[in-house]
Amino acid sequence: MNYKETLFFIGRCLTIPEDEQNFKEVSHLIKTNQVDWDEVVKLSSAHYVFTTLYCRLLNTDLIAFLPEELVSYMKHLTEINRDRNQQIIEQATELNLLLRQYNISPIFLKGTGNLLEGLYKDFGERMVGDIDFIIRPEDYEPTIKILKKYEYKKVHDHPQLPGKHYPKLVKDGSIASVEIHKEMVKEPFESSFNYGTIQNQVITINNFSFLGYEDQLALSIIAKQINDDGQYFNTISLRNAYDVFCLSQKVDAQTSIRKLEQIFDPLNNFLALCNLVVSETITYQKNQESTQYLGTFNELLHDAKSRKERYKKRKRKLLWKMRFEIIVKSFYKKEYRVWLLYTITSRRWLQAKFKSDS
Repeated sequence: MNYKETLFFIGRCLTIPEDEQNFKEVSHLIKTNQVDWDEVVKLSSAHYVFTTLYCRLLNTDLIAFLPEELVSYMKHLTEINRDRNQQIIEQATELNLLLRQYNISPIFLKGTGNLLEGLYKDFGERMVGDIDFIIRPEDYEPTIKILKKYEYKKVHDHPQLPGKHYPKLVKDGSIASVEIHKEMVKEPFESSFNYGTIQNQVITINNFSFLGYEDQLALSIIAKQINDDGQYFNTISLRNAYDVFCLSQKVDAQTSIRKLEQIFDPLNNFLALCNLVVSETITYQKNQESTQYLGTFNELLHDAKSRKERYKKRKRKLLWKMRFEIIVKSFYKKEYRVWLLYTITSRRWLQAKFKSDS
């Protein structure tokens, strides 16, 4: 299996058994021994969907056709992930109870929110990093103070650039770091999708608050396409695509992003990739922009060298763009001046600089 075949195989697996056409395709490949499982393990791990892949296959009779050693390995890692996610749920429950005592209602986002609301059939299938939540703008500073009062502290003490959320907070004995969001989209798109735009669609399940399903789907794409510059790199994240597929079982994908005019094209482009790689049941608007985007994506799939070179070149360009913006903002924003001064006088930074120049 080449890279494209492996990517599409994993993408199709994430939709079974709901997508009958994909199930037939996946079933044929597995039962005729056309799957390179070593490549599948590598790529699914890189996309953080290895445990998702196992849980999806486990719900069908196809798991019996996999190598025993592979099944044992997948089961072991999924059990570890399930245990970790259970601890994340317990930690998020404690945070929810704590903040609601102060009349603050955290709206849980992304992976943790999906776990808490029961989006997944199995707690072990989704790999989750941090506990993310957003609150009312007026509750932002009080929430920081409350968590610090209850022994949460910054991961790093050094100055950090302003961003969508307060610097990561951790607590001894707790498994996950916490990100208190004031925004959900990075500059300059904050106004397109923020607390004000989502507050009237918030849903409550078992005393937990979440974004409305359409907004959840939109954020699943925004996290990749905008915040992680996926639009610029023309790549797909199968973990985000899986969330989009799960949420598209509740709401229409294309409708969910229609109101976000300022960032519609990047979001629609991701839906186009999901339609191509994951499931044709995921809807998107076919237009000149999405057609061109899919064309470039397909070209890169067939040329590993060009794909890697393009990624490096674009990453380097983004880095220089970010550096330039920081320098410019440091002239009129104190937070940027403090960060820049700390960075260029940091011993670790200087050592890395001299090493790279040697």
